[in-house]
Amino acid sequence: MPTLQVRDLPDDVYYRLTELAKMDNRSLAQETVVVLRRGLGENEDPRRRRRTILSTLPDIRLREDRPVPSPQELIREDRDR
Repeated sequence: MPTLQVRDLPDDVYYRLTELAKMDNRSLAQETVVVLRRGLGENEDPRRRRRTILSTLPDIRLREDRPVPSPQELIREDRDR
């Protein structure tokens, strides 16, 4: 995937992208791609995107040597952080 470096980005644009990224729980790079796609009129249909992601799930395999933790264990682990 190509990389894009932007020089002399105005502070207000940077801070606004940062705010949007935090609101959408995305990284700054992810939010920048979303904003660029919107600006270029290339919004991907969310349903199509979800179907694409869900179609790849059967290919994901859990490690069999490690048991899947229960929801209670996950919650306790999260609280202990």
